[in-house]
Amino acid sequence: MAETAGITSFLETVNVESGERRNLAQFDYLIEAPNWTSDGKTLIYNSKGRIYSFDMVSGESKEIYSSFAVHCNNDHVLSPDNSELAVSHHTKEDGQSRIYIFPLEGGDPVLVTPMGPSYLHGWSPDGRTLAYCAERKGQYDIYTIPAIGGEEVQLTNTPGLDDGPEYSPDGEYIWFNSVRTGLMQVWRMKADGSEQTQMTFDESNSWFPHVSPDGQTVAYITYRKGDVEPGDHPANKHVEIRLMPSGGGEYRTLVQLFGGQGTINVNSWSPDSKQLAFVSYQLGN
Repeated sequence: MAETAGITSFLETVNVESGERRNLAQFDYLIEAPNWTSDGKTLIYNSKGRIYSFDMVSGESKEIYSSFAVHCNNDHVLSPDNSELAVSHHTKEDGQSRIYIFPLEGGDPVLVTPMGPSYLHGWSPDGRTLAYCAERKGQYDIYTIPAIGGEEVQLTNTPGLDDGPEYSPDGEYIWFNSVRTGLMQVWRMKADGSEQTQMTFDESNSWFPHVSPDGQTVAYITYRKGDVEPGDHPANKHVEIRLMPSGGGEYRTLVQLFGGQGTINVNSWSPDSKQLAFVSYQLGN
């Protein structure tokens, strides 16, 4: 959620077949991480700690009321029925990220994860469970917790960073990224944490896998090897959005852009699996 002076943000979509890009709006400040609502009419993004909706017909943005939760980062996720929004909000007490849920139309947040830092990434298709990255005892691993709150369950336990957990549309798998083999790579596991399997083997650092609603394709963002540390995903780098079959296999580059952190942190597939929304950036002088 770092603020960058002199940055221009471009809210874009891209057709996954043709590669055609469309610039929806331009902002003279930092916006990040568009979610696409299930009716295909609205994008949800964060900026300056708050959450906004962007009407794709009118091109107008509107802040979503979130009471005290005004230090939200780019880890926001819509509930499967689109009635609620889960966010990672940096709490006033200690500045650490914790997960809260409030109505998508706006409302008072309810705390889900008492412990921090906890960084949200996934909501199970049945609406019952959240998946997130959390630091516990000096190590970042992947956890799940009931969406109504309760006891968290640790799914990974490896040195280094495991991050970006997101459910497949059928709820069978959780996709994530892990630095455990040296570079940051895309992995998947069963929803219970079993069968942890590496899915990319590129000489680059790949983050935030997002499965398309039809379950066929995975989009993720890639940094050049040597451009970043494997466990870091900074802003303002030359990156690629890549696509690969959900069953594994060769990737293809969909978009090359200047971005990184904030570009595609959340699942931003269109409901018909034909487009992706993302943010690209331009630095001022």
